[in-house]
Amino acid sequence: MRDRAAHRGSPAERAKDRGLRLLAPIATKVGLAPTGASDSREVAQLLADEAFGEKLADLAEELGRPKRQVGAEAGAHLREMSATHSAGTGAAFRRFSQWLARAHDVYVDEDSIARLRALDRQHSLLFLFSHRSYLDGALVPEVVASGRMATPYTFGGANLNFFPMGGIASRSGVIFIKRSTSDIPVYRQALRAYIAQHLKNKSNLAWSIEGGRTRTGKLRPPAFGIMRYVADAVEAADGVDALIVPVSIVYDQLHEVSMMTSEAKGAQKRPEDLRWLYKFAREQSNRLGRAYVDFGEPISLAERMAELKADESAAPYAIERIALESCHRINRATPVTATAIVSMAILGEDRALSLAQVQATVAPIADYLSERGWRVAGAFDLKERETLRRTLQELVGSGVLVSYDGGTETVWRIAPDKHLVAAFYRNTAIHVFVDRGIGELALLAAAESDSGDIRAVAEAEALRLRELLKFDFFFAGRHEFGADIDAELRAVADPSSSRRKADTAELRARLAATRPHVAHLVLRPFLDAYHIVADRLADLDVPFSEAEFLDDCIAVGQQWALQGRITSDESVTLELFKTALRLADHRGLLDAETPDLVKLRHNFEDEIAATIARIDTIAEFHRAGRA
Repeated sequence: MRDRAAHRGSPAERAKDRGLRLLAPIATKVGLAPTGASDSREVAQLLADEAFGEKLADLAEELGRPKRQVGAEAGAHLREMSATHSAGTGAAFRRFSQWLARAHDVYVDEDSIARLRALDRQHSLLFLFSHRSYLDGALVPEVVASGRMATPYTFGGANLNFFPMGGIASRSGVIFIKRSTSDIPVYRQALRAYIAQHLKNKSNLAWSIEGGRTRTGKLRPPAFGIMRYVADAVEAADGVDALIVPVSIVYDQLHEVSMMTSEAKGAQKRPEDLRWLYKFAREQSNRLGRAYVDFGEPISLAERMAELKADESAAPYAIERIALESCHRINRATPVTATAIVSMAILGEDRALSLAQVQATVAPIADYLSERGWRVAGAFDLKERETLRRTLQELVGSGVLVSYDGGTETVWRIAPDKHLVAAFYRNTAIHVFVDRGIGELALLAAAESDSGDIRAVAEAEALRLRELLKFDFFFAGRHEFGADIDAELRAVADPSSSRRKADTAELRARLAATRPHVAHLVLRPFLDAYHIVADRLADLDVPFSEAEFLDDCIAVGQQWALQGRITSDESVTLELFKTALRLADHRGLLDAETPDLVKLRHNFEDEIAATIARIDTIAEFHRAGRA
């Protein structure tokens, strides 16, 4: 018996063997080709298309290169990105993908699937999904195909086109594309034509709107490249439309989070290869709860483009606006997980919590979610003790939390070096609370104001914060945002324009007594990062160099974390610093030619510091009333 057990190997070895057995028949079908599939229908159509040939000839003339050379290069690029849906390979690849995702049970919004099925018969559907895991790109086509719709072609980064998986994936509908093409004009022309041909053939397409996986848990700013090509194809062809389908994918937990949070702090990203795939597959043998796939309200790309192009002020930014609207709808479709709320509750404390204290902290958050109509993933009751106990135990099981049961009751806290992981899970639900946090700060600004018009002050402050945070969060249009903020203000007080200055003390008292307080939980980490960037800009006396500046921010951020000048090292990440730099660049603070640059940089630092001071006040309100 001992020899037989040894022959079978360890659980990890058996998992590896099973994965290789699943790969073997797929690899045999494609001859272990490390590059793309043979000519797909779209590639064959383009290579025979005179109009495409004429465009390549024009490009060759523009570049001063021989037509034959440009044509050969375009053909090579097309064959590299070529993808097909091979029945045999696709079925085998689906089985492999299902095995790879075995850490999760997948729950799908079936009502939305039924609605999309009807649209699938008439339109190309563009599934724009949030990207938190390598699993996302496999989950979307699996869910769509299971919903009896045309399986989409999925865009993936060329970094995943490694031997032997590249050839297998290409024959399963994966279109591998390069991430940086600014210096490859022939490639851009080939990709543009390839996408247009797919739309003419009414193919469904899928890609990550973020362009890459989030390192913080929240939705990243959108990438516009593929969207531009799709929009150009819709505008250029008569009668061609495509419906954008926002897709939310959120997980109870993920094995990848520790790696991603390390990358956010500057660690080198591990290259994807067969060794990487084996490690990823082995980790998936440990169960991590559920994955939830939900769909937002579709957007007609042709109609939306026409609306925006009719507005002279909006027309130049049509693609950006559509992408941002898509992201906003993804957030609207994203349910709140119990993992996110428990992480949020514990991150907001500087102590270990008992189950009763977790329950007391979560209860007002659960009430807020119910009042605002936000869905809880799995329809769990966040006030139920067993739901919270199970979530705490699952987080202990994955090492995010540690528990202590040597006293009269068990208590839980964040495990050492796992703060960023807990923050990642909290951030999957952060979009739900951003308006609430802005509302709290707006009311506090009104309570501190000398103006008698409380409503005007609160509304102006809310709009200022919207502008300050617009590179990190996706807001509704100004009118809808105003209505959302008005609802948040009225939940605490009724700051009508007729209120007198003397009423500001009452407003502050009502704000202090309200529950929940969230500004310190959801906005502080981002504004701390902004504060570090603003401080270093104000102190900058040499020409701006992004690489050197970011290194300086990391070093000073670590110092501030040790000194307690920021709440945690969650704010000391390249991801947040780069977003803060986008804001600074938008304000002209990186341009040496900007008039009064030194003064503007100091004003920026003062603005961030004043906002953080108000967040500190909200945190004091929270501590004064906590369980």
